[in-house]
Amino acid sequence: MILLFCQCVSMVGFLILSQPPTITHQSPKDYIIDPRENIIIHCEAKGKPHPSFSWTRNGTHFDIDQDPNVHMRPHSGTLVVDISREKAEHFEGIYQCTARNKHGTAVSNNIVVRQSRSPLWSKDKIKPIVVQEGVSLILPCRPPAGLPPPIIFWMDNNFQRLPQSSRVSQALNGDLYFSNVLREDSRNDYICYARFPHTQTIQQKQPITVKVLNLDAINDTMAALYNDTDLFSVEERKPTFLIPSGPSSSKMVLRGHVLELECIAEGLPTPEISWTKVSSDFPAQRTSTLHYQKTLRIVNVSESDEGDYHCTARNQFGSAHHTIRVTVKAAPYWISGAPRNLVLAPGENGVLTCRASGTPKPSITWAMNGIPIENSPKDLSRKVEDDTIIFTDVQTGSSAVYQCNISNDYGYLLANAFVNVLSEPPRVLTPANKVYQVIKNHQALIDCASFGSPIPKIKWFKDSRSSILVGEPYILHDNGTLEIHIAQAQNSGKYICVAQNVLGIYENHVYLEVKEPTRILKQPEYKVIQRGRTVMFECKVKHDPSLFPTMTWLKDDGELPDDERFTVGSDSLTITDVTENDAGVYTCIRNTSLDVDTASAELTVVGMYFRPDPPSDLELTDKKQRSVQLTWTPGDEHNSPIQKFLIQYEDLLHHRGHWHNLTEVPGTKTTAHLKLSPYVHYSFRVLALNTVGFSHPSLPSKIYRTDPAAPDENPTGVQGFGTEHDNLVISWKPLSGLQSNGPRLHYRVMWRQKAVDGEWTTVTVANNSKFVVSGTPTFVPYELKVQAVNDHGVGPEPAIFHGYSGEDLPVAAPENVQAVVLNSTLAEVHWDPVPQKLIRGYLKGYKVYYWKERSLHKHNPHHVEKQILSFSGNHSHGMLPGLHPFSLYSFNVRVYNGKGEGPPSPTQQFEMPEGVPGAPTSLTVTNPNLDSLTLEWSPPHDRNGHITGYTLKYQPVNNSNELGPVEELALPANETSVTLLNLKYSTRYRFYLNAKTVRGAGPAISQEAFTPSNVPVFMNVPPAGEGEEEWQKEFVNGSRNVMLKGLKGGLSYRVRLVAKGHHDQPLHHSEELLVTVPAVASRQVDIATQGWFIGLMCAIALLILILLIICFIQRNKGGKYPVKEKEDAHTDPEFQPMKEDDCTFGEYSDNEDHKPLKGSRTPSNGTVKRDDSDDSLVDYGEGGDGQFNEDGSFIGQYSGKSASRDIAEGHESSEAPSPINAMNSLNSFV
Repeated sequence: MILLFCQCVSMVGFLILSQPPTITHQSPKDYIIDPRENIIIHCEAKGKPHPSFSWTRNGTHFDIDQDPNVHMRPHSGTLVVDISREKAEHFEGIYQCTARNKHGTAVSNNIVVRQSRSPLWSKDKIKPIVVQEGVSLILPCRPPAGLPPPIIFWMDNNFQRLPQSSRVSQALNGDLYFSNVLREDSRNDYICYARFPHTQTIQQKQPITVKVLNLDAINDTMAALYNDTDLFSVEERKPTFLIPSGPSSSKMVLRGHVLELECIAEGLPTPEISWTKVSSDFPAQRTSTLHYQKTLRIVNVSESDEGDYHCTARNQFGSAHHTIRVTVKAAPYWISGAPRNLVLAPGENGVLTCRASGTPKPSITWAMNGIPIENSPKDLSRKVEDDTIIFTDVQTGSSAVYQCNISNDYGYLLANAFVNVLSEPPRVLTPANKVYQVIKNHQALIDCASFGSPIPKIKWFKDSRSSILVGEPYILHDNGTLEIHIAQAQNSGKYICVAQNVLGIYENHVYLEVKEPTRILKQPEYKVIQRGRTVMFECKVKHDPSLFPTMTWLKDDGELPDDERFTVGSDSLTITDVTENDAGVYTCIRNTSLDVDTASAELTVVGMYFRPDPPSDLELTDKKQRSVQLTWTPGDEHNSPIQKFLIQYEDLLHHRGHWHNLTEVPGTKTTAHLKLSPYVHYSFRVLALNTVGFSHPSLPSKIYRTDPAAPDENPTGVQGFGTEHDNLVISWKPLSGLQSNGPRLHYRVMWRQKAVDGEWTTVTVANNSKFVVSGTPTFVPYELKVQAVNDHGVGPEPAIFHGYSGEDLPVAAPENVQAVVLNSTLAEVHWDPVPQKLIRGYLKGYKVYYWKERSLHKHNPHHVEKQILSFSGNHSHGMLPGLHPFSLYSFNVRVYNGKGEGPPSPTQQFEMPEGVPGAPTSLTVTNPNLDSLTLEWSPPHDRNGHITGYTLKYQPVNNSNELGPVEELALPANETSVTLLNLKYSTRYRFYLNAKTVRGAGPAISQEAFTPSNVPVFMNVPPAGEGEEEWQKEFVNGSRNVMLKGLKGGLSYRVRLVAKGHHDQPLHHSEELLVTVPAVASRQVDIATQGWFIGLMCAIALLILILLIICFIQRNKGGKYPVKEKEDAHTDPEFQPMKEDDCTFGEYSDNEDHKPLKGSRTPSNGTVKRDDSDDSLVDYGEGGDGQFNEDGSFIGQYSGKSASRDIAEGHESSEAPSPINAMNSLNSFV
């Protein structure tokens, strides 16, 4: 399918191609309808020609024309059912739509149409429920069954939802559960409502009255009558489950659905519910609890959610447990997506894959054009293998729509995918001479949207076709787009896109212009302006001369106020008479058609305000070792109150010249209590902040020195590792000077083996952040500590860290190594893991070394480089893929750690079984004769086993590449040639030869050849003494005998047969035969030489000429064409006239007859009606414009007579398609 358009300024034409139908829209599988509205069952499809539609209902043909309540929308398969005269339930059933044209048939899903139902509740009055305080209670709802099921909720007489809690809650079935009842639960308006969402109706159950007995009142009455107290009391008890019952239950859920598990318990006090899953955790992103923990909800269920779930109800008197076993089933679902449409060129190969999974495992069936594939016409180019159809060497005419149906007990998937065999030269769809503009140093993408069959190969050239554009800086994408990742000025110029396939070549020219970027050189700056004054923001830009930037100003990311005080110049913004409302962030945007640059600045408006003066008179009081009191005098505020003070310090001992923020205090305070560190020489300063900004810093305070002290903390980041097999490197993050707390900071490093509860070994390290321990055992765990020490003491007790000494190579190889051959190309290797102590390091994994020793049918060694497969982690087996069938392999296994590999295991060997062989190396045709020829071949290069024989298939091929019946021969393994007899003369044959082993047949090699045609040639031999004449020829065309006429008596003739081949093959001559014709006396006269006969023939010719002239004159006077008479004689009442304005065919008549030709349409029952005339002008007219969409379907325009055009086509849209959409569609299609 291909769309061709040429566009310089406007489109010039379209080309359309045939395409099988594609279902584009259909109603859902389970279609619930509203009985109050007309029923619309959707079925839309595309194809070329436009498909006709038909329906089945409950498995039989649904004749729409016979039902006055049903009609099909024009140019569509959508059914519209009028329910004004018939109830909707009359049309319930299973519907399936079929869309067909001459290239194939597509079918929809089975659409189950059911009307929604909302039955009424019984109006029986419900007796009041009387219960004792503290007991459990269940109020049933049990709504009538509806379609779809209703939504349940409980309300009172005032339409207020009844309050729910951990004690009272609604179950999934709609019933209301009370773990225990209280006196306040007494009421007469417990009402269950059911809302039916499809019809938006609400049904109400009769109110339920609940009366809870007051045990205190009963006890008071009994005490007065019988002088006894507390005869009745509320019994506290441990939980028991109201739902579900028993110790365990089970639940099945479908993959992708929502799993809801429910546990409701009774007890007093009210139990609390908790959930756990055996042997695993809940999926955090998909799990939630509802109804006060009583319902566990998991969305988008997967197979991993299968298992046992425990719910526990617990109060202070005990607990109850229930186990719910969840099993997950799955309706069929796609693994790699639905099968995709195939567009193939003749001779190409393709695959349709319909891969899905499900639980239980689904079955798959294939159909072609809606007919089970086993009942469809056989096609040698098609091979069905479970979920795959393999097409090999497809030919024109093989187009069809294939359906795959995957089903199990829980659902089905139905997919349509067409195979369209086209042979089309390439077309480039990108408009010619298109100009691409990009900014320098940006990405450039130059399109070459193309189509053809076979898919064309794209090549790019620049300025001329001297060299192909490959490599840096060019990247060629699969869709033909040329990418320049970082475009530069030298990349500007003309680019030539060349699309080529075996049927032709197409060239297109486009242009690239690389522009200079737009940059704001003079950016707006932060402004502090007094109220009532004028402020100006500048925004000067540099840009490419060919681009014209525009300027836009924003205030706080919104439009500027509509105020005449704001003036936008060519490169500035001016605000006059500034007010407080003008404060904010102003953004300048300079953009061109290709790029944009922005810059922002803030405007602060003050009322004659300035920055405050710096504080003064800094004084230190209340001096202590770890704190000091700082006081200061604020400077002038300049009409803007000070908001806060910032206090900074300088460490003159460790970090002279750098000021650090220490703390902030509100602007109302002039003192600060500062926390200090030991062994620091402090100097302080203060800054003040108002609405204008910070003041300058104050003068520094006097230096305050804190006394040294022991460290307050130890180093962090302690690690232990080895760089050699016999050492341990202990490292840490050292303390800073401020953290040292005193002079001569050093570190006490301690270590000991973890497994040995021995003494700590201690060393002192100064001016370093690591220590190397030598002579350690290989890869043993250690406990580590690092403590800070200075001249004034030690730091706090350090934490214990862990590390390992250095690794060494493993000393042992895996044991019990063996190989299990799974098939002819795959083996599995097993081994016992190496004990950890022999690995001597961190286990990284295992490596399998394997190599091919030789092929089993060739006993000479075949050296192949060793291959290595690594299996990370603690594995005990691994797969070896891609092995050669019928070969001997050797292998060994090694463990490896962070240091390297250990010794190999003893080398083992295994033999791969036979596989299918490769294709024969060659296949040639020799000795072609009239009815025989000889085939010679060479055995396969990859035998993959013992060749048990060959299979030869051959079939004739006509001039239209149509294939004839297949003949098949089984040939022994020791033969490399065969002579085929009894062939047809002058016929092209196609041969397929493949080899076989015990595992089956391999791929075939094909060849074609002709049998020659037969031409007998004879020569007249005159009497002796005369010269020889030329050979005379007479074609026999395959006959076994021939009669030579016109020979003269008394003469001798030499006769011979010549077999003539094809394509300049040499002529094959038979032996010559000498034939003598006896002399016979005769008085016959040659009639052709008689004068009377010649005169009679001339008179007859003159009469015929006169009749022809008379007919021509009559025709010009208004006679009708025969086609016209036929179509008038066979007028179909369903045919409608066509008009030129809707791109269909109109009249064809002479000046006197203006009756329109009858059009055609596709009847609703899916049949195609046509005129009896096979010479209708409908076959010669011009069709309507069209378009194609992203699914690959084409709609377009024919010119001239189309030999393959359907006799009847529906009216089609004449709207011209968007070329951009067409390009995008073709990109996705290709």
